[in-house]
Amino acid sequence: MEPIAVWVRPDGEWALVHRCGSCKAARINRIAGDDNEYALLSLAARAMASPPFPVDRLPE
Repeated sequence: MEPIAVWVRPDGEWALVHRCGSCKAARINRIAGDDNEYALLSLAARAMASPPFPVDRLPE
């Protein structure tokens, strides 16, 4: 299972989205106390680094 994203649940708890390397199924798991904080932030920042729309269209 490869971590591909971070999801924030409606109650504010963070969860990891994993994808299976074999069947490509996605699963959501709560983060654990021993998860690497830098890796979690890196996954969260990845979405901000490549938004699905042109940033110049955002109003100022």
